[in-house]
Amino acid sequence: AAQPLVERGARWVATPAEAAREAEFVCTNVTATEDVEQVLFGQNGVVSGAAAGTVVIDFSTISAVATREFARRLAERGVEMLDCPVSGGTMGAQGASLSIIVGGNAEVLERARPLLEKLGKTITHIGGNGAGQVVKACNQIVQVVNIQGIAEATLFARRNGVDPHKMLAALQAGLAGSRMLDMMGPKMAARDFAAGIEARLHQKDFGLAVAMTQALGLSLPATAVVSQQLNALVGNGWGKDDTSSLLRVLEGANRGQGEGADEA
Repeated sequence: AAQPLVERGARWVATPAEAAREAEFVCTNVTATEDVEQVLFGQNGVVSGAAAGTVVIDFSTISAVATREFARRLAERGVEMLDCPVSGGTMGAQGASLSIIVGGNAEVLERARPLLEKLGKTITHIGGNGAGQVVKACNQIVQVVNIQGIAEATLFARRNGVDPHKMLAALQAGLAGSRMLDMMGPKMAARDFAAGIEARLHQKDFGLAVAMTQALGLSLPATAVVSQQLNALVGNGWGKDDTSSLLRVLEGANRGQGEGADEA
């Protein structure tokens, strides 16, 4: 997997420790909290090679609580950490137009800013370590609750005998318009569930948000319902499909109700 980068001048190394040994910045972007912990603190992990003053920049979406603990453990070794989860999807990554949400020391951020500017157009410092992860959870709540709403509107229109493409055109021109409607509305209207944003990743992110909600004793009804819908989606084997597949979960729960057909 690394060969195309090596061909463009990157240097291949065998372990995170070796990668960190001569680096000023060590960037990580993996799926789960435990993966970040393994890369940083596991056998031949980053801490085995990083010198004091090294900055770890974690682009993963993981637990805010664990992020604070990772930052504390790194600080004991003189290593700084920024949590920098991103938003913008595949297109944002390919076009270096990501929104980068930063938690950590402001002075460390300024050291890292020239690097971050190579990856994103918007860099927002939220606060201390873990704050970036909190706001990424907020981002996911707003984003996927919106997707759920689009799925419900699409099903509602179709079962009332209304062409969802026409519904979409009307909504996009009014106050219901949003980036997610522009992205997900056409996919749902056409029943095109090819992955743009894999649903399993949103399920993982919502699991983090729900855990944080429960730890705080908060009641967030929409977040709880959407988490259940994502669990059902993945349980049906659609985890690697697009999150627009939330429409299919609704269709299954409402089979035979209403007058319109689900097929495009």
